[in-house]
Amino acid sequence: MRRIGFVIFPGFQILDATGPLAAFEIAHLHSRRTAYAVRLLAEAAGPVPSSCGVALEAQALDAGPYDTLMVSGGDGTRAREALCGVAGWLAAQAPQTRRMTSVCSGAFLLAEAGLLDGRRCTTHWGRTDQFARLYPRARLEPDRIYVRDGPVWTSAGITAGIDLALALIEEDLGERIARSVAQQLVVHHRRAGGQSQFSELLEVGGANGRFGPLLDWARERLNEPLGVERLAEQAAMSPRNFARAFVAETGVTPAKAVERLRLEAARARIEASREPIDRVAAAAGFGDPERMRRAFLRAFGQPPQALRRAARAQ
Repeated sequence: MRRIGFVIFPGFQILDATGPLAAFEIAHLHSRRTAYAVRLLAEAAGPVPSSCGVALEAQALDAGPYDTLMVSGGDGTRAREALCGVAGWLAAQAPQTRRMTSVCSGAFLLAEAGLLDGRRCTTHWGRTDQFARLYPRARLEPDRIYVRDGPVWTSAGITAGIDLALALIEEDLGERIARSVAQQLVVHHRRAGGQSQFSELLEVGGANGRFGPLLDWARERLNEPLGVERLAEQAAMSPRNFARAFVAETGVTPAKAVERLRLEAARARIEASREPIDRVAAAAGFGDPERMRRAFLRAFGQPPQALRRAARAQ
């Protein structure tokens, strides 16, 4: 029996909690043994209102021990002073807890507890700038779906909590159970932690929309010049109308989209092979390794070599 404590607070995001909770519930039912005992926890016992107003009934933080602690995110994490008691409890629990995990901006509470100092981590893309300012000692990887660094796991926004829960279930109970849970939830069995949050946004606004064929076309030509004029020509639009329509559809400029596509391709090659850095830079369209290094630092907070070392250590 693995005891899982799920920590919520006033203003938590309800899907941050209920998505992973459903995954653990289904895993428990699919397992042939008693797998999980899940407890919903909060600083004070009773109904805890989420950001949408729906409340969940929680028990008070206790002495544990827990196999895994999972911290929800949500707008409530902006009230850092109000959550200092929760952060202190998390810090006290860490030495006797096998895994400390967070969903979305729940990473702010782990960081406040000092549990992310020197560790690789991620959080929701919309709050990465704030996180980096508040917690410079954490090694933020802002573009990841989820990140594991030893016993600490962090995930990106909302539905990424389900991806994280599936990864935890697979570690505990094996691939077959995790796959069954994913099928029951009607989600991807294994959306890799290294997958780009940004590419997921493009899938919503681009690949499944008006500019999907254009993005696919660009992915096949990353080592070629892909300026606005060429992209507009491929889309059969004037450069001005194309740039305006692209931002409206995807939420980013064409130049930023191309850079992110190049980053996604380069990172995959960096982590999966021993290919020389300069060759990866050329294939991804960065032109030279220094330009790619600067792009990696902006996007991931680390140079390519550091990401390669981290991938090999996992």
